Amino acid sequence: MLLPALAPERAREIISRAGGANVLVVGDAMVDKFIVGRVTRISPEAPVPVVAFDHDMYRIGGAANVASNVVALGGQATLVAVTGRDDGASTLAQACREAGIAPSLVGDGSRPTTTKMRVVTDRNQQVARIDYESDSEVSSEIEERIIAEIAKHASRCSAIVVSDYMKGCVTRRVMQTLVTAAADRGTPVLVDPKIAHLDYYRGATIVTPNHHEAEAATHRRVRSEDEARDAARVFRERAGCRDVLMTRGDQGIWLLSSELEGYLPATAREVADVTGAGDTVIATLAVALASGASTTEAARVANEAAGIVVGKFGPATASTSELLAALEKRSS
Repeated sequence: MLLPALAPERAREIISRAGGANVLVVGDAMVDKFIVGRVTRISPEAPVPVVAFDHDMYRIGGAANVASNVVALGGQATLVAVTGRDDGASTLAQACREAGIAPSLVGDGSRPTTTKMRVVTDRNQQVARIDYESDSEVSSEIEERIIAEIAKHASRCSAIVVSDYMKGCVTRRVMQTLVTAAADRGTPVLVDPKIAHLDYYRGATIVTPNHHEAEAATHRRVRSEDEARDAARVFRERAGCRDVLMTRGDQGIWLLSSELEGYLPATAREVADVTGAGDTVIATLAVALASGASTTEAARVANEAAGIVVGKFGPATASTSELLAALEKRSS
């Protein structure tokens, strides 16, 4: 079934409360570096394009992009993440502060700061990507420091987001610490998952797999609403979470919650770049829930936010004005 519409006055009420949302984001933060140039010829050395450098730029990605989306919506965001002790760590910390995020970063000299370096043309066509990263779980010493940072901030937050890219920050113990801290205060815990960690997420409020992840976790194909419904039910059982919001690309979303279950179609008119769309979905869900929205209302707001950011290049955010305009247009 199609999820209920959100009245414009209710949308305005939810978004007007976003300033009171204090979201703790824990997970794998990264730096997205873009080297931009122009391609006019193919290399004589190998069948690859030659990119004449024009400029470079940096954006924050992963868990940091989730936090950036929270701030863009008017909320407050604290980021707990692991970095290296390198230039990337300094870039990430500075970019977080410039974005209005409170960074609480744990430096680990045994790993690099996760950095995705993309070579792109001046027409936003990606030529190559180079990843600097470690995908091993952090040591027990670093894990203790992460847990200590969580303890500093958990009591003040109104929602917790776990952004798991399997780059080492989200361990079983870190996840259990977050779920326990949230349960003590009635705080929602939202997880953007990786299937290899599925059994880590037991006790979470909402887990947000994409349809490929849902297929992998449930061994079920997801092509139709009926298949999405069945996969979401199995996923919820296996993850041990309360609710599931499955993102389905150009097919929209499927929500299985304690309130009801149903779908929303995708809202994007033109897709420029899907990078970071999942970050936007979970950040918007968290801000909406922290602002008094029901799960169903939060899902509708998040679906509109996703439609906005996929029309932009690279990890992007949706502003409150863009979101309100989209929601009001949807209801007219």
